[in-house]
Amino acid sequence: MTSASVAAVSAATHAFAAPSDGDIKIALIGCGGRGTGACNQALSAGSTVKLVALVDPLEGKAQAALDILKQKHEGQIDVSPDQVFTDFQDYKKAFDLADVVLITTPPGPRPFLFEQAIKAGKHVFMEKPVATDAAGVRRVLAAAQVAKEKKLNVCVGFQRRYDPGYMDVIQRIHNGEIGDLVHGRVYWNGTSRPGFPREPGESELHYQIRNWYFFTWMSGDHILEQHCHNLDVANWVMQGKMPIKAVGHGGREVRKARENGTIFDHHTVEFEYENGMRILSQCCQIGGKCARDVSEHFHGTKGVADLGNGGKFSINGQPPGGKRSRTKEDPYQLEHDAFFENIRTGKVRIDAEYAAHSTLMGVMGRMASYTGQVITWAQALNSQEILVPDDLTWQTEPPVKPDADGWYPVAIPGTTLPI
Repeated sequence: MTSASVAAVSAATHAFAAPSDGDIKIALIGCGGRGTGACNQALSAGSTVKLVALVDPLEGKAQAALDILKQKHEGQIDVSPDQVFTDFQDYKKAFDLADVVLITTPPGPRPFLFEQAIKAGKHVFMEKPVATDAAGVRRVLAAAQVAKEKKLNVCVGFQRRYDPGYMDVIQRIHNGEIGDLVHGRVYWNGTSRPGFPREPGESELHYQIRNWYFFTWMSGDHILEQHCHNLDVANWVMQGKMPIKAVGHGGREVRKARENGTIFDHHTVEFEYENGMRILSQCCQIGGKCARDVSEHFHGTKGVADLGNGGKFSINGQPPGGKRSRTKEDPYQLEHDAFFENIRTGKVRIDAEYAAHSTLMGVMGRMASYTGQVITWAQALNSQEILVPDDLTWQTEPPVKPDADGWYPVAIPGTTLPI
């Protein structure tokens, strides 16, 4: 399957009708740092946006987020104590109270929650990536079709798509300023991060959710959870044409503790397209004195476009807009501004389709680096690997478990096989 063009802004009026007071009621599902930040940005998108419910099963998370948001947005918080929910299944109660759902849980449960929100007729802001496996991607694509039918807005946290610097330069690439594309390079080489040690008496599922970043079923590994931003830029530049195959490698150089779970600390993958063009993808979280680089670069027959390195954007070394200040043009805020403006005015923009394909590109890269084999797009899309149990509760059996010494299974390129 190849990606179709993402559904752009449509002038059609959707099913949403604001209450007579004009308020847009939002529910926050997942109350960690990113969730609290996203909710802050949602509330900053207009005084008529009101928070009415929060859900997080980890003790104290929902209340902590509420306390922070109350300080920042006086008059926009309408949350009674019985609307601070602390059980997995409470998402249903939160949906009933809201017009808009913010899904900012770890990536693993997002496909299920997105599907349920769309079934319930809610507009959705969802963080990236939108899934951790191909089964989840397929689920998101199916729910996106339902969102189109219901004319529901779906915004995904690929904030570069709303960044004026990226929008300007990528439009110029599409207009042919660097000629025909011949090669691309995308990087997220950054710092490492520690895992959380297990607490005495903690259940296995509780530990893996609390330490979610280090478990592939919950985060997708950092090639997906973080590097998907860069892969989405590649998808955008390629106008939705997806790679036909990928080959790569990866491993663990510094992640050698039990709390480092199942993920790698570096991946290098080369994606090949039908016309022979290739994009090199590199991400590492080794830290120390390793070179750091978060950027994207595209080479054409007439020149080169460099994007995002330190906020600078250039074509052939000529900055189209000079250095862009991320404090003045915050793309995280811009995406929420656009999302809520569409809801108010009856326009529809659905980011879920391109976000699903960019997510699958990350899954494809992970399959290549975990196995050391050539992975085709069709192979990735049709993968039967299901990492995430459906409809989590505290009684759910975690999909991976440690051995007797507390170590988790880690992929071995050349030995691990694709599913």
